[in-house]
Amino acid sequence: MRVTSTRVVYENRWMRVREDRTERADGTPGLYGWVEKPPAALIVPLEDAHAWLVEQFRHPVGRRFWEFPQGAWEDAPAADAEALARGELAEETGLQASRLEHLGRLHFAYGLSDQHVDVWRATGLEPGRQALEATEEGLVVRRFARAEVERMIAGNEIRDAASVAAWHLATR
Repeated sequence: MRVTSTRVVYENRWMRVREDRTERADGTPGLYGWVEKPPAALIVPLEDAHAWLVEQFRHPVGRRFWEFPQGAWEDAPAADAEALARGELAEETGLQASRLEHLGRLHFAYGLSDQHVDVWRATGLEPGRQALEATEEGLVVRRFARAEVERMIAGNEIRDAASVAAWHLATR
């Protein structure tokens, strides 16, 4: 497939929505809309037999969910991946990690967006102060036994696909 033209149809601080006019190999024209977003980090904080999760409201689905700390720096999309992971972990949980291990790179939804997420296992955790953004108001942090996280995934309480995949990478 060849892109014949592209245009931005919507843009804000967090994303850009693009519309690409395309031409398939057989000459058939097409149209593809997709979301451009900066790279993200997802951190699985593990210590002993426990993991930390955050619960927050997710506007598109209108509910609160448990997930692992994650986020992107819209104002610094070229930031170092490990610095982003350390920053997001501290911002959302207050935790400082003495060790971060890069477990891989995933795409949130590559049929809809170009955004990738680097997955990290954080250990050697020390408590600190959260530094939540206004959009994270009401975020809750809680320590769970690993067996409880497993139960929450199996019971469909943790529904964030990236968190489920990251748990698999961090514990298998």
